[in-house]
Amino acid sequence: MSKNKLTPRERMLTALDRGVPDCLPTTLHQWQPYHLKTYMNNMTDIQAFRAVGLDAAITIWDANYEKTTPNWQVSTTISHGNDGQTIYDYTITTPEGVLTQRDEMNDKTTWTVNYLIKRPEDMHLVAKYLPVPKLDKPFVSQVKRELGQDGILRGLVFGEQAGPWQHAASLMGVEKLIFSTFDEPDLVHELLKGLTEKKLQFIEESLQGSEFDLIELGGGAASSTVISPKIFRNFCLPYDRQLHDALHTVGQKVVYHTCGGMMAILDLIVENGCDASETLSPRAIGGDAIPTEIKRRIGEKVCLVGGMDQVNILSRQTPEQITAEVKQLFEGYGTGGGFILSACDHFFEAPVENLRAFAAAGHECRYD
Repeated sequence: MSKNKLTPRERMLTALDRGVPDCLPTTLHQWQPYHLKTYMNNMTDIQAFRAVGLDAAITIWDANYEKTTPNWQVSTTISHGNDGQTIYDYTITTPEGVLTQRDEMNDKTTWTVNYLIKRPEDMHLVAKYLPVPKLDKPFVSQVKRELGQDGILRGLVFGEQAGPWQHAASLMGVEKLIFSTFDEPDLVHELLKGLTEKKLQFIEESLQGSEFDLIELGGGAASSTVISPKIFRNFCLPYDRQLHDALHTVGQKVVYHTCGGMMAILDLIVENGCDASETLSPRAIGGDAIPTEIKRRIGEKVCLVGGMDQVNILSRQTPEQITAEVKQLFEGYGTGGGFILSACDHFFEAPVENLRAFAAAGHECRYD
């Protein structure tokens, strides 16, 4: 006898609780503005999910305010490069020194070319003076109402990136951060401790009572194809665990994001206390996920989210090939529920018909 049909929201929440929904929840990690403009006729992300039939996973990137203080004054200069990119130069003044950063942006993405932390003493300035913003809860509630039963609402703990390690990597560059764990480990711990304390404050002040369904922590720089399990255990796990415990205290669920390798740290991901693990990235896009092994080792402990190669398959293959891949992923990860099929990460050029085929194939995978 078939299960009663669930709403997309009910379907995804059931999977997050490691339950068995009516059919396979099928979604995207995030919808990029470039794709919405180029392929989706300037729809909002909520409208785009509805248009192609996917279960929605809407991320609010930044609904924060009070980002400056008298001890953290930011000035911004905007210019344009020869290749058409927009250049943002930031100068941040603190009582003990000045920090600078340069970002560049094109029509698809933004990247940092001159990191904020350049010297060991800069770590101290960030740990001491970086402000803790406040969340615009009415805006979050407004988005939640607009989304309705069509999916779940995701958020982040403030910062350039979600987890303390990933945040630190975005402030100083991941290579320099890795070297610093050997050359200046105490300073790295000071920085991570400072970022963690600020994130704990944000959780207590802003995420208590907020209407998110899922909070993203971790980050690609915590992947096992970027750092060793030893670095992960010493510089990620203790800080991540504090944040996950705090999020659970205020009633929030946590998804831990590793958009590179994860096989060498599966047990550590579970140990950090998250509710779900993403992105299950395959080797073709820089990961190392082995579906049946991941399901066997941690599938009864956390919900699994991801699996779909958004570049080589979702963007470049035929609807028939996408359907075949969805069925294979369902066989590898879907047994017994607790799985949300998702594009592993960002995409820019996926045809609309491929997204519709992805949605239809996922929803044809039923739990009877």
